[in-house]
Amino acid sequence: MKQDATSPLAGEPGVDRRARILDAAERCFVRSGFHRTTMQDVAAEAGMSPGNLYRYFPSKDAIVEGLAERDRCEMAADFAAIAHADDFMTTFRALGRKHFQDEPRGKAILCLEIWAEATRNATMGEITRTFEREVMGRLAALIEEAQGRGEIPCQVDAHGIAVIICTLGDGLFVRRAILPDFDAEEEVGRVLHLIGALLKGEASLGEANLQHERCDAEASS
Repeated sequence: MKQDATSPLAGEPGVDRRARILDAAERCFVRSGFHRTTMQDVAAEAGMSPGNLYRYFPSKDAIVEGLAERDRCEMAADFAAIAHADDFMTTFRALGRKHFQDEPRGKAILCLEIWAEATRNATMGEITRTFEREVMGRLAALIEEAQGRGEIPCQVDAHGIAVIICTLGDGLFVRRAILPDFDAEEEVGRVLHLIGALLKGEASLGEANLQHERCDAEASS
């Protein structure tokens, strides 16, 4: 597809064009699957020539890296909102509903496509693992910061709950992607209720005694 001065892409800033490509790739991956989608498919969906597409992304792996970076920026903004919020739990619940209930189902399908490819593609696997580590580490840090402000009990295991949040979140993505009758409001609500109980110290991860000992040691020091 040749671009000319009258094309909708003519004069479009490079950042906007990258976003157009990433949006097109998401639609293709959700509709046809990552493995079956070709770079030509993405180019057609984005309304540009394959040659123009390759100027921005040399491969599907590079597109996934771009998608991950975009998600990373969104994640940083969401976590910043929690860090600066007056009420940790209220803001956390709102963000949980945003990602697992309000976002279109296609986002969950896209996650499954990327995770499946990550099991056999080393580059995709590293992208996925890096993103997971970043999310888990930032969640643990936010919980520890809330503990420092007195919003969350000291005996709560910040890292352990961060792992549980990621585990439950992954499960919600899977269920929403594969179940046509998935009740997002009910299931997300139950998961958030459970996480809230863990963060309040009303439910245990089985390491309560160790955490209590740490808190006692900190209090006496």
